[in-house]
Amino acid sequence: MSVLDSGPDGRITAPPSMADLAADALRGMIFSGELGLGERLVEARLTDRLGVSRPPLREALQRLAHEGLVVPHARRGASVRTLTRHDVFEIVTLREDLESLAVRLAVPVRDPARLVRCHDALRAFEEAGSAADESHFLQRKFDFHLEIVALAGHTRLTDAYRSLSLQMQLCMALNRTARDRESLLQNVERHRELLAVVEAGDPIEAERALAEHGHTSFLLNVIEKLDGGSPESEEWLAERRLHPALHD
Repeated sequence: MSVLDSGPDGRITAPPSMADLAADALRGMIFSGELGLGERLVEARLTDRLGVSRPPLREALQRLAHEGLVVPHARRGASVRTLTRHDVFEIVTLREDLESLAVRLAVPVRDPARLVRCHDALRAFEEAGSAADESHFLQRKFDFHLEIVALAGHTRLTDAYRSLSLQMQLCMALNRTARDRESLLQNVERHRELLAVVEAGDPIEAERALAEHGHTSFLLNVIEKLDGGSPESEEWLAERRLHPALHD
């Protein structure tokens, strides 16, 4: 058996290393809420949990620190990054504006191949929900939203949205408590309804559906437990209390 795999383009690619696998597993544990924001990462527990030795685990943690998901501490290991109220304010408002601009530019959709990619992303999202795959559910959700943004055919807009990926998923990880109100497949269904409106081709209806879809990605009572507010974030939160959005 070859130690190398063949990629989709036929090129020979190396299989993932133990550090690759450990980094992917840790991301999933963070995004699923198994590792909470601010939680200290104890190497002995993680090596046992993941079945890897300390060298690949430490390499994985260094990668996540570079991505901004983990914060290293001198002589005290590392912890999962926390978010402040102002962080959430910046991430969510930027996401909302990028998605709104994308829909205004995209609808009606000019390239049917872009809609095919949306349906493919929705199918992968649904498969993660059906499998109760919490570790990859948020990633598949983000992939779907990225394809909605890509409908605009605006490369720089898509790249700007993609750059928020990990930060958006940290925000989504805050909303684990919302699972009591909505199942994974119910969440998928709301995204299917959004795609149907976008596909119908009415830009006004598409933007309305996007606004009602709910971008907040968390419950207000979760945000209010965070530290690090600012005048801007407090004004934004006050407006959200008056007009609360659905969790995404």
